[in-house]
Amino acid sequence: MNHLFDFEEEEHLEFKPLADRMRPTTLDDFFGQEDIVGVNSPIRKMIETDNITSMIFWGPPGVGKTTLAYIIANQTHSLFYELSAVTAGVKEIKELIEISKFNKSNGKRTIVFVDEIHRFNKSQQDAFLPHVENGNIILIGATTENPSFEVNSALLSRTKVYVLKSLSIEDIINILKRALKETSEYDKVEIDEDSLLLIANISNGDARSALNTLENVVNITKVEKGKKIITKEQLQQSLQSKVFLYDKKGEEHYNLISALHKSMRNSDPDAALYYLARMLESGEDPLYVARRLIRFASEDVGLANPNALVQAVSAYNACHYNGMPECNVNLAQVVVYLSLSPKSNSLYTAYMKASSDARATMQEKVPLHLRNAVTKLDSELGNGKGYQYAHDYENRITNMQCLPDSLKNKKYYHPTDSGHEKQFLDNLRKIEAIKRNLK
Repeated sequence: MNHLFDFEEEEHLEFKPLADRMRPTTLDDFFGQEDIVGVNSPIRKMIETDNITSMIFWGPPGVGKTTLAYIIANQTHSLFYELSAVTAGVKEIKELIEISKFNKSNGKRTIVFVDEIHRFNKSQQDAFLPHVENGNIILIGATTENPSFEVNSALLSRTKVYVLKSLSIEDIINILKRALKETSEYDKVEIDEDSLLLIANISNGDARSALNTLENVVNITKVEKGKKIITKEQLQQSLQSKVFLYDKKGEEHYNLISALHKSMRNSDPDAALYYLARMLESGEDPLYVARRLIRFASEDVGLANPNALVQAVSAYNACHYNGMPECNVNLAQVVVYLSLSPKSNSLYTAYMKASSDARATMQEKVPLHLRNAVTKLDSELGNGKGYQYAHDYENRITNMQCLPDSLKNKKYYHPTDSGHEKQFLDNLRKIEAIKRNLK
């Protein structure tokens, strides 16, 4: 448990990594996150009025969560303390609470910053609850994990969650240019726009990663004629691996996910595994891949194997808990499973047809007999009149019309005879036969 830092202290600054040296201390130097720190945004207003409330910053690494906490410390009249969720326990929290009570008795507010707050267990998080509620402390948490799952609901209800997004390519380039301009030892560094763009592309929206890359490249570049000249070609050689040249927002990104999808659709597990490995080894976000597999499970497998969606969602959760590289085999499992599953796109084509009709018939009213009669007036208008409760009928099936008249007898779902969907095809035929006999 330490007081965060003295903003006037410059001792040993030259030994700090570039990313630390370039950490903004005001919102004017902060790039990105316009929704929450831009003009008239909530956090800017809190800082300007010095009226800070408890909050949690949620977002991927290197997007400014910790920096925002430091800016709040720098620009508000509060005592600011930082706890490490890795090393601090309930004992340290209680000690800090006692300090905050002393500060409060002397008319001073206490802000407690907890980085990676999701690493605190339930008892540690619970220790904050009464003191956040009674104002002994203002809690600022930062997390890369979804706070809805990782932060106690009681604590979550007492804080405001702000979602920070990955920085744009333009934001990253501006951060790199600022570092080149404001770092004295970089006066003799020349780097072209293509190189800055390459660094921004491989950083995946992470400012810390981009600055670390820049620092490493500058450090290993030799001085020639009084300058360090960095070109895209030199940068590629310095990175020493094509892995780092994968642009997660570029053409190859979409080519690879397309190849993965189409290989699974074609029941080719070997090709699917290859393209999965290409993406993961290039630094692709495993959760992005997992989301695409969830989509595939319904779009290309569907009811031909209903367990496919369960497998895909399980893989997503495994990625969430394990992260890379441990989750690579979890994704490999579901990729092979989906590749070898029977295929059907009946659900996809059914929805596309239904959505087309839905957009064309937005003016259609729900049939009266399908509406709820909540009030007396509803009943007088005929809501619910003629409704047939299926459980009261033989086979629990009626011949009641559910579609609007303009779409009467329209068919969207046409099951195939692939895998388990053949059972649904048989069931649908039986249902249709029963309905015909009821007419």
